[in-house]
Amino acid sequence: MGRDASAQTDAMMNAEMLSYSRSRGLFAGISLEGSTIRPDNDANKRIYGEKISAKDIVIAHETPVPPAAESLISTLNAKTPKHKSS
Repeated sequence: MGRDASAQTDAMMNAEMLSYSRSRGLFAGISLEGSTIRPDNDANKRIYGEKISAKDIVIAHETPVPPAAESLISTLNAKTPKHKSS
């Protein structure tokens, strides 16, 4: 007989996801989870019109938002919670 419980949340720590399971019998297995985030440099070049790194886009904020993304960025800025500076 086995039991398992887990708790998870979303990136903003707002959602509560709880699960519980109970089972009988024999179970043998493995669970591997993971992910990677990789920049798409070719897409960046197509959108920005020049070779630019993801780091420069996301962290440096020195590159202006391309016209194709203005609507998306505007929506994200309006819907994203603002954090207070300390």
